[in-house]
Amino acid sequence: MTTKSTRPRTARSLPGRFEFAPVAGVLAREWALYRRSWKPTTFAAVAEPVIMLLAFGVGLGSLVGAIGGHDYIHFLGTGIVAMSVLFTSMFPGLIDTYVRRVFQHTYEGMLATPVDVRELVTGEASWIAAKAGIYGCAPLAVAIGFGLPPAPAMLFVPVIAFTTGFGFALMGIWMSAVVPSIKTMDYIISGVITPLFLIAGTFFPVDTLPAGVQIAAKLNPLYHCVELVRGTAFGIAPLPALGHFAAILAFVAVVWCLAVFQMRRRLIN
Repeated sequence: MTTKSTRPRTARSLPGRFEFAPVAGVLAREWALYRRSWKPTTFAAVAEPVIMLLAFGVGLGSLVGAIGGHDYIHFLGTGIVAMSVLFTSMFPGLIDTYVRRVFQHTYEGMLATPVDVRELVTGEASWIAAKAGIYGCAPLAVAIGFGLPPAPAMLFVPVIAFTTGFGFALMGIWMSAVVPSIKTMDYIISGVITPLFLIAGTFFPVDTLPAGVQIAAKLNPLYHCVELVRGTAFGIAPLPALGHFAAILAFVAVVWCLAVFQMRRRLIN
């Protein structure tokens, strides 16, 4: 006789205790898929930010010279890290999860196993964030190749990139469950993603913007990622660094709740 304590959870069961074993199962599945397609995925994730860094850093850098006492390519390279994290986390969270939910019905099968929506969302976002944490370091390596002095604090960049990528992956998952169709993602790409990296201090200092835009920029989670990455290269006091990291963690907490809530509505309710 099956008891309540041994009955597997299904998609329609009430959520029980959050468990990490199902999250590990989701990660194992993602790893198996990634091994089949890692070459084109890695090329696209690394080549685009590196090309942008070289185009703007070398070309525009010859005109700009230096910002805040730092060569423009070094200033830009630390900012492009955050932009790379945004692209390699937000787009998969937005598009891949939509395709799996709507067209492939992947999540229906996964939720028929002892995996609930919270663990599914956490596993998907964790995998995306792990890739973002690695891919995001490529522009920094290029900047080092162009003379940016390596610093011990740069060892924290993968952690910063992972945490920020986790937040933006969750944001993408949430929005993928909000949009009514795949065509309406254009509103998110043009109206949300583009402003996020343009007013994050990636290409120019935020303090050169109008006062109102500066306030909006400092509410942007990507701004805090830029400041932390740039701080590992140029130096940052511990208290501001903790403040920036706390802002990213608060962003992660909010979008996790939103992603789980909206995905549960789409998949179960």
